[in-house]
Amino acid sequence: MLRKILSYGTVSGLIVGGALSVIVLTLGDQMGHGAIGMLVGYLTMLVGLSLVFVAIKRHRDVDLGGVIRFWPAFGLGLGVSFVASLFYVIAWESALAITGMDFAGTYASAVIERQKAAGVSGEALAKLVADMESFKTHYANPAYRWPMTFAEIFPVGVIVSLISAALLRNRRLLPARRA
Repeated sequence: MLRKILSYGTVSGLIVGGALSVIVLTLGDQMGHGAIGMLVGYLTMLVGLSLVFVAIKRHRDVDLGGVIRFWPAFGLGLGVSFVASLFYVIAWESALAITGMDFAGTYASAVIERQKAAGVSGEALAKLVADMESFKTHYANPAYRWPMTFAEIFPVGVIVSLISAALLRNRRLLPARRA
């Protein structure tokens, strides 16, 4: 099972990490911090994490004779998601190092500008600016940044694992083909 987790997790991680790297390396500081950027990011995660479903199905059909219980399927999905999430963190860190991008500064400026456009001013704006300065300071620390980056993708993997395990415990769903 560990071999399946590592192999499917690696391929999944290469998909999500590769897509993330391409986006960061081509767009750099121009990355969208709005709804479109988030949509593209999470769709890419779903595409990469679709290998969770494939891993569970293949394990069910090839190794277990077409039947799998929920918890073992969920555990396999979590393992694949964990490995893929590690690749995602490594890809993000690598892209930041290669480009020298100031993600925290760009993000903080975008948040402040969005709030100014919404009419926030005075004391509320001053508090937001202070919060964003604190965010930039914290984000410069890898011990803060790495778990934050991991937390972007791993919950998506948990949801994909839950859905995949729930669906694939039904042996009539996409049954194995007989030779």
